[in-house]
Amino acid sequence: MTAGLPTALYVPDGDGFLATDLTIGPWDPGLQHAGPVAALLAREAERVTGIPDGQTVRLAFDILAPVPVGPVQVTARLLRPGRRIELLEAVLTAESSPTRPARPLMRLTAWRMRTSPVEGTPEAGVPLPGPEESRSETAAFFTTDVAYHRALDWRFAHGSFNAPGPAAAWTRPVCALVEGEPISPLQHLLVMTDAASGISAVLDWKRATFANVDLTVALVRPPAGEWLGADAVTTVGPSGAGQCFADLYDATGRIGRSAQALFVAPR
Repeated sequence: MTAGLPTALYVPDGDGFLATDLTIGPWDPGLQHAGPVAALLAREAERVTGIPDGQTVRLAFDILAPVPVGPVQVTARLLRPGRRIELLEAVLTAESSPTRPARPLMRLTAWRMRTSPVEGTPEAGVPLPGPEESRSETAAFFTTDVAYHRALDWRFAHGSFNAPGPAAAWTRPVCALVEGEPISPLQHLLVMTDAASGISAVLDWKRATFANVDLTVALVRPPAGEWLGADAVTTVGPSGAGQCFADLYDATGRIGRSAQALFVAPR
């Protein structure tokens, strides 16, 4: 952990959480990056599972409104219980003002399955240089020095935070998700993966916004290990809509894929 930085993205606060400055996103210093929020929702969803030894295979996040840097609450429930397959839901809320009630800002639905070994499944390698062979880099477009980009150690196999085009990066966490708890590989994956459209941006951060309205992560197996990677490509259409797709890796191979729909507009 770098000296002087918060030790976690969130601090328990009564029946909710207080977001630290490490959650600050690139568009507004008063608003959170969606990656930490996604991880916090997944943490809450897995706490209500009826298949504790199962695998989360698909996570679909809808970003209903910007999430402020401050106190938030998270609730979760089983939408579709089952012994082999279940569907979970988690919702994050925050007070808009002292006189306005809490409202949903981000929602997750997640499928989990009971798993068992399958013989003969191929193990694919990683078609990227590893983190030791990759280049360390810090994002230059955040408006504050302490923000989301400091929550992870970033190593670029190709591409760059600070130049347009496709990019692949490895990350490892340098803080906890929730203070006092170890961050899980799935939580780490979600903190990282929402940045896929940021590392592979094709537009100038100063001239355009390209915020994602959703994030979908589909996994063939759970992530494992300290380092996780994303190999991302963003495409923007002529009508101002964009899509970002990324292949997701751990040190032993591909674990899944992510997709984001982007709202593109001049700044």
